[in-house]
Amino acid sequence: MSTNLRFQVVEEAFKKKAIEVNVPNERPSEYFGKYVFNREKMYKYLPVDVYAKLVDVIDNGARLDRSIADAVAAGMKKWAMENGVTHYTHWFQPLTEGTAEKHDAFVEHDGKGGMVEKFSGKLLVQQEPDASSFPNGGIRNTFEARGYSAWDPTSPVFIMDDTLCIPTIFISYTGEALDYKAPLLRALRAIDAAATDVCHLFYPEVKKVQTNLGWEQEYFLVDESLYSARPDLVLTGRTLMGHESAKNQQMDDHYFGTIPDRVQAFMKDLEIQALELAIPCKTRHNEVAPNQFELAPIYEECNLAVDHNMLLMSLMKKIARKHGFRVLLHEKPFDGVNGSGKHNNWSLSADNGKLLHSPGKTPEENLRFVTFIVETLMGVYKHNGLLKASIMSATNAHRLGANEAPPAIISSFLGKQLTDVLNHIEKSDKDELFNLKGKQGMELDLPQIPQLIIDNTDRNRTSPFAFTGNRFEFRAIGSEANCASAMIALNTAVAESLNDFKKRVDTLILRGEPKISAIIDVLRDDIKTCKPIRFDGNGYSEEWVKEAKKRGLDTERSCPVIFERYLDAESIKMFEDMNVMNKKELEARNEVKWETYVKTVQIEARVMGDLSMNHIIPVATHYQSQLAKNVACLRNIFDADKAKRLSARNMNIIEEIAERAEKIEKFVEELVNARKVANKIDDIHNRAIAYHDNVEPKMELIRHEIDCLEMIVEDELWTLPKYRELLFIR
Repeated sequence: MSTNLRFQVVEEAFKKKAIEVNVPNERPSEYFGKYVFNREKMYKYLPVDVYAKLVDVIDNGARLDRSIADAVAAGMKKWAMENGVTHYTHWFQPLTEGTAEKHDAFVEHDGKGGMVEKFSGKLLVQQEPDASSFPNGGIRNTFEARGYSAWDPTSPVFIMDDTLCIPTIFISYTGEALDYKAPLLRALRAIDAAATDVCHLFYPEVKKVQTNLGWEQEYFLVDESLYSARPDLVLTGRTLMGHESAKNQQMDDHYFGTIPDRVQAFMKDLEIQALELAIPCKTRHNEVAPNQFELAPIYEECNLAVDHNMLLMSLMKKIARKHGFRVLLHEKPFDGVNGSGKHNNWSLSADNGKLLHSPGKTPEENLRFVTFIVETLMGVYKHNGLLKASIMSATNAHRLGANEAPPAIISSFLGKQLTDVLNHIEKSDKDELFNLKGKQGMELDLPQIPQLIIDNTDRNRTSPFAFTGNRFEFRAIGSEANCASAMIALNTAVAESLNDFKKRVDTLILRGEPKISAIIDVLRDDIKTCKPIRFDGNGYSEEWVKEAKKRGLDTERSCPVIFERYLDAESIKMFEDMNVMNKKELEARNEVKWETYVKTVQIEARVMGDLSMNHIIPVATHYQSQLAKNVACLRNIFDADKAKRLSARNMNIIEEIAERAEKIEKFVEELVNARKVANKIDDIHNRAIAYHDNVEPKMELIRHEIDCLEMIVEDELWTLPKYRELLFIR
């Protein structure tokens, strides 16, 4: 990129104005779900008996009657074609962290030389994508291509542009899950069964427990022209080099600040289209870092919330380009400022209207509250390493433990009041917790937990899993991740914990112990067992790392090694016992995780080497040559002593450039050699470790030298847009 072109691009970016958004005349509530085949449209376009059967599938988990598929497909097609749709696709979530779709037209031969628009139940329910072309961890060979996508009726069909999108699971020909949705649905079924069983100790009428998820999507916006001038952003999603701006987020003036006009227009456009797709957008605001923003919806059922987040990320990328932006979903696109997360607010609710992680108005309801809090903590404690593995990636590893992101140690913040309640139960004798009142039975003597309302607990930004009043906030998920990964691990772990709790309580009851007494006995044991996971202090301190090790928590920081937790004996047993994933599926997914890690770092290393040798060093040596000419001119004009004095600064810079350029060339050569050595390792697990241990550190060394050069090379010669230009939207 020539010098003049860089400044021209920056100037054009700063001159851009907000694009006017076509705002619907109706209120948001009137166009909400406009392009979704929701119940209102089902009722309108389906026969009454078909509608009833489909609703039974959605609400009660009844098996889908294939006999109604043709009628459902016909209704969907009629509605879709009335909205200008010409194609349909099975929309699924392979192990790429994105979504996949293959569009087919509503076209079949009519037998008379013409064509007819057709969409059958068979096409709705099942299709056959190529399973060997998606990450599968060796489950499918290239010559074994068959896989199946199968309709998920619990997630509504929707329209994107001219295409009817049908949410589906994706499995191999031999039945293993090759996506995120299939194991997520199994995990949700497991926790539904386990939580319902525990609910019966308190509410015999409960028939179903729903998992709720409210995600908070953080993201950066960068002007598209500036983005295109940074090959590292284009190819890796993050800046591999770049000295921090003199001003970034240190003034705390961006957080909740006035939203720039161009960004406001983008947000408005995004919200309108999201609402039309029934994504219940609620909150928008500036985040802490410059150019960083957040969007959050009202919470939804977990499976639907995951689908909506994946859909929203696709929508964001599309709409951003219309407004002259690029969305950056990488967890750490800029060094030295906040990274982006996707906080997952998670809770359970019963079909009797009770939010299970919320305090009640009676001692018995508060015992239910404590039960679900403690058993959640038990699941998180027992599988803290696995939960960390579920949110870990090559990209999120850059964010964890930096600039307000939680550290790479899973712990839970409860706040003083709830901590006091658990300590009271743990330390009190059983007799102290009960008052016997003759025929009135046993009255539970617990502290007044109803006062523990949402705002009665502080927040701890360094806690990866914090209780926030009526839910837990899993803060460690990365911004570009599929929420399903964390939700699969968390829901399965808590389901296992609830199952174990219920078995132990039932055993005590069978021995003749009163129900409340049995519950308290088991809770007391579990409160003691899971106590190491409770931490209300500073998660960034070195003292916490040492303390966490003493407590037996997983403190590993190497991403490839962290992935190993999926294959621990207790992890495999948990997933298999809960019928979520089998050992073969887990092994395949780890193969994919290690391979993805290797490819991510490999691409970054190649881009780093290219930019170093073809951008940075030529620019630096060109400036060095200019300085050398200046020194030569001074020597021709002045006497030797004066020329030496006048050229001293330039000579120091010339020397520094030479030394740093030499180091960069040396480190790039070492980087290339480290990659070559790693690439010869056949075992993908060990190859990933080699990339982490031997390749990534070389990139940090190169970056340091480049960032130092950026500060001494003449600004007009520097070819890449700088942080001060990338991070501030005018």
